[in-house]
Amino acid sequence: MAAAQGRDAERDAILAALAPLVDGIAATFGPVCEVVLHDYRRPEGSVVAVAGSVTGRTVGGAMSEIGMRMLARGDQAADELNYVTRTGNGVLVKSSTMVLRDSAGAVFGALCVNVDVTAVGRAHTLLGALAGLGTGSVEPPTTAFGNDIDSVVEAIVDAHQLRQHRDWAQLDREERLRLFRDLDARGVFAVRRAVEQVAGRLGISRASAYSYLSQSRTTTDPTPAGGST
Repeated sequence: MAAAQGRDAERDAILAALAPLVDGIAATFGPVCEVVLHDYRRPEGSVVAVAGSVTGRTVGGAMSEIGMRMLARGDQAADELNYVTRTGNGVLVKSSTMVLRDSAGAVFGALCVNVDVTAVGRAHTLLGALAGLGTGSVEPPTTAFGNDIDSVVEAIVDAHQLRQHRDWAQLDREERLRLFRDLDARGVFAVRRAVEQVAGRLGISRASAYSYLSQSRTTTDPTPAGGST
């Protein structure tokens, strides 16, 4: 008990020390930059400090899809630097997520920097067209950001079904297991009450959702490497 309290006190101290940096980093890069400090001990309200407004996060808001993925990886999580994604409303964002560890090496949070590069992307496309280089760049994935964890979970589930072009009733058993396996890999089920929420979103019973999750964790995806997911 005392050891757990000591770890929490240490983590609280690290977050408190980093909080002033949030405003400083955002101010340095200006209005296109957003800096978010996360405490993964509270997934439903992980945002403990934020400066700037690129993804619309506020203090007390939930972790994003990226945070869920980090949470699912636990202490094996590593920094993800300079990746490009897109928000639900079309903003092109270049981001870095740097994990926070306590003195025992346990991951408990993250410091995230998001830069709106929409204007840069448009200029790149225009210059490429003028130079005759075409527009063969890969479209960045859309990432679910939100201030409440329910909306993030729902967006991930909906995006998966959209990629399949079919709803739950049209999926066979292997496709259903693959859906649960994918959601699990994305960290969805690391969030409290997520199984019940996914069940509601898919229109199935909670018992069925728990069953599919259990089966997905004990069976191997038969899709060959490079196959559709």
